[in-house]
Amino acid sequence: MSDRADIAVIGGGVMGSALAYWLTRLEPTASVVVVERDPTYASASSALSAASIRQQFTSAVNVRISQASIDFLRQADGLLEVDGIRPDIGLCERGYLYLATNAGLPALREAHRIQSALGAQVARLDKGELERRFPWLNTADLVGGSLGLNGEGWFDGYQLLTALIRKARSQGARYQRGEVIGLDLDNERVEALRLAGGSRLECRYAVNAAGPWARVIAGYVGLDLPVAARRRTVYVLTCPHRLEGLPLLIDPSGFWIRPEGAGFIAGLPPPEDPDDAPLEPDYATFDSTLWPALAHRIPAFEQARLERAWAGYYEMNLFDHNGLVGPHPRIANFLLMNGFSGHGLQQAPCVGRALAELILHGRYLSVDLSPLDFGRVQRGEPLRELNVI
Repeated sequence: MSDRADIAVIGGGVMGSALAYWLTRLEPTASVVVVERDPTYASASSALSAASIRQQFTSAVNVRISQASIDFLRQADGLLEVDGIRPDIGLCERGYLYLATNAGLPALREAHRIQSALGAQVARLDKGELERRFPWLNTADLVGGSLGLNGEGWFDGYQLLTALIRKARSQGARYQRGEVIGLDLDNERVEALRLAGGSRLECRYAVNAAGPWARVIAGYVGLDLPVAARRRTVYVLTCPHRLEGLPLLIDPSGFWIRPEGAGFIAGLPPPEDPDDAPLEPDYATFDSTLWPALAHRIPAFEQARLERAWAGYYEMNLFDHNGLVGPHPRIANFLLMNGFSGHGLQQAPCVGRALAELILHGRYLSVDLSPLDFGRVQRGEPLRELNVI
């Protein structure tokens, strides 16, 4: 049994759904089928993300992607309206605050130089300014920080995902439940997706948007994709003290924290980071590492209480922590949108549009994503992103 589509998208998370939205918006006659193995999205990174956006990157292409994505998020209610219903993604632009000790000050200065040159509105703060703006902050071991003044914050990632799906469907994209178990090749082109159960989906283009499972899909065409599923735990906290003006704070020790409703959410890189760890929260690291670090930086958190936690996967690009976007180096109709290393939700609106332009027009029109091409992996030339949370 065979079906057919112009473009077959493997994975219906935020990347695949952003692509489906843009393909059907830019070319309404395009036949787009999104194959998603779990339409409940119970373990999808898109549904389990902390859903934040920033321009404080150290790679120019990442800054440009975020600038395009924030423009989309600001207009999401109108752009993703269906039958008079406008989604509310709860965008809150309260900024990111990166803190630095003396050891981290040179890197902070260099990052600020890159960001400012690209038009990002980021303020350098000295120790005194930190104390005046954030009186609840322990600055004893700090020398400064950088604060995003515009275009940074957080939003409801699941609302964005579901809104993209609804809009893409309303524009003609078809979502099909299924698991891709192989790709049929003919003369170095993908001819069809093979699905569990025996059916096939013939296509002109196949796009790998499989998130943390992208490496398996790439393996079907002989590509060793350096992408692994790395577990990250998000902790939900309450605190009896008010922290006026708290942005999304990044501590030199590695933890992050931001407001969420009446409480807070926080996380940090785990001490050990194996591939494909079970999606169970790591409570031990909270007790041993996160809580002491939080209480040191924000003394009010000595009285914080852990309410609950959840875990999701980063689709970590082990090569250089930047996305891998564009065609397979040999199979031109097999395209990648993988390995965003925790930045996928914020980058999806821009990456989805740019890849749709590449498929439909043969080139990038809105934002040039050629620096993210897989060729850099083959050449051994990493595009280092230093600000990975």
